Amino acid sequence: MKFTPAKLNSFLMLKLPSAWLCGVRVKKIEEETCTVKVRHRRINQNPFNSMYFAVQAMAAELSTGALVMSKIQKKNQKISMLVAQNNSSFSKKATGKITFSCHDGQKIEAAIQRTLETGEGQTFWMTSKGYNEEGVEVSSFNFEWTVKVKGS
Repeated sequence: MKFTPAKLNSFLMLKLPSAWLCGVRVKKIEEETCTVKVRHRRINQNPFNSMYFAVQAMAAELSTGALVMSKIQKKNQKISMLVAQNNSSFSKKATGKITFSCHDGQKIEAAIQRTLETGEGQTFWMTSKGYNEEGVEVSSFNFEWTVKVKGS
């Protein structure tokens, strides 16, 4: 199965309905990059009239996790994936349409190859940055992903 925005958004609706209801949508996925958008709306706002941090985190995580899922799927092996740690910073109120992009797809392949060769879990960090419609960064998220061959 080729990973496409439409297939990922259907997956989102079925497996992560809270993200789907908040308006998180994959817009583009390529070998090394994934872009996810979410619009500030009443359902996903905080008391300060900006997007709730957890909604931003869902969009940011999806932009990294979709790349990991895509690389695992191409290996046709049973490999598990999990976020071990994350951190974030917020620099501006998130209002309007926020676009999260991750360009760290190249980090995944080496970790998957190492776990297949050694059977040991591997970790790597990926970054997703969120920008408003004016191109101003509103938040930055870092996720430490772990991959491991299932059953080992």
